[in-house]
Amino acid sequence: MSASDPGGPRGSVQATEIPGLLVVELAVRGDDRGWFKENWQRTKMVADGLPDFGPVQQNVSFNTSAGVTRGVHAEPWDKYVTVASGRVFGAWVDLRPGPTFGVTVTLDLGPDRAVFVPRGVGNAFQTLEDATAYSYLVNDHWSAAAKDSYTFLNLADETAAIPWPIPLADAELSEADRAHPRLAQVRPMPPRPMLVVGAHGQLGGALTAAFPGAVAVGRDVLDLADPASVAAFDLAPYGVIVNAAAYTQVDVAETPSGRVDAWATNVSGVAALVEAARRSRATLVHVSSDYVFDGTRELHAEDEPFSPLGVYGQTKAAGDALVASLPRHLLLRTSWVVGEGRNFVSTMAGLAERGVSPSVVDDQHGRLTFTGELVRALQHLLAVGAPSGTYNVSNDGPVQTWADIARDVFSLRDRDPGDVTPVSTEAYGVGKHLAPRPPQSGLDLTRLRATGFVPEDAAVALRRYLAG
Repeated sequence: MSASDPGGPRGSVQATEIPGLLVVELAVRGDDRGWFKENWQRTKMVADGLPDFGPVQQNVSFNTSAGVTRGVHAEPWDKYVTVASGRVFGAWVDLRPGPTFGVTVTLDLGPDRAVFVPRGVGNAFQTLEDATAYSYLVNDHWSAAAKDSYTFLNLADETAAIPWPIPLADAELSEADRAHPRLAQVRPMPPRPMLVVGAHGQLGGALTAAFPGAVAVGRDVLDLADPASVAAFDLAPYGVIVNAAAYTQVDVAETPSGRVDAWATNVSGVAALVEAARRSRATLVHVSSDYVFDGTRELHAEDEPFSPLGVYGQTKAAGDALVASLPRHLLLRTSWVVGEGRNFVSTMAGLAERGVSPSVVDDQHGRLTFTGELVRALQHLLAVGAPSGTYNVSNDGPVQTWADIARDVFSLRDRDPGDVTPVSTEAYGVGKHLAPRPPQSGLDLTRLRATGFVPEDAAVALRRYLAG
């Protein structure tokens, strides 16, 4: 959009050639006394497509004369820029790594227009009138330490080729702005890193392998059950926080001590993550469970009301409600997870190899979710910028019982599937202290598919898992 005007109706939000850089047309109403505008109106502007970016500080730059030129500065926060009086020529250069690095957008900016500038996009302007007041809202507090994270570009860079209305030789610039590097010497501003919480579990290990640039921490570093551990860990630097930690001992959760431990990790710990993500404007990715439902429906959609049967499901439902309060979140609801280490599939494979003929429950229904599928779905949702919300994630294929899956494992291990004896949950639980299980755990994958993701059939994933 170099030197172009996006046009559009007043009050509209327009995209530009730089991803995330948005132009907002403002309605200015005036008479002989002057004018009035709603410079920032959260409800209306978010509804029109502006990010709910949570500004915490407002700054104003007053410029005495036409020709004052400032920038190009990329800062480690989002900002919303407007003109309170006068006019400027604005210029923005993408200084983030990626295919649009160096792309430039320019346009005139007056009281009737604002621009949302995402983190890492360089911002510059040149005043076109005397006594111009340039205002910007930012969603982090300025500090001297934060300035060390800035990325700068020279105003005269030949690659960006910003067509300044007043030649820079005739403009008023600071010495610092004159000394900034050309584009070829600019180090792109990296995105805020990802944090994986619960890195030592089945899913955490798969996430760590899939996101090698992420910071991965286990319970020894960040223990969600310990408020002091959470308070001591600085979550502010992270742009995406993936919570793969959970208390998952479903049966033990029904005991007095287990109930306390389950609530400590799955609710109190999640509440602390939610508040940390809110403060730092991070996207929180949280993994949920089919146990938030009572299993009376054959397939569970994302908007089904909570109806947990046991303590574990109650804590997961409470955690889900907390996560859903965040403006930026992805809640991945899954079922019957299989990854590296001890799990149902590896247990059945071991029994098959040792010649054991087990009795397996045949009145609980669902689909397996391999950790690789969960990771693949998360990579996809992040890549396409999926809207915040809940997404059911499991492998595809027919809904099966645990006994069905055990038979498949036996067959793939060259054992007679008939060696698996089906048994009811009630019969299996005789003499055991078992938590209630949802009889139907199948998840409706329609919303996930609508994002362009194609779930892999569980039978294909099972064969690959056992072959490995």
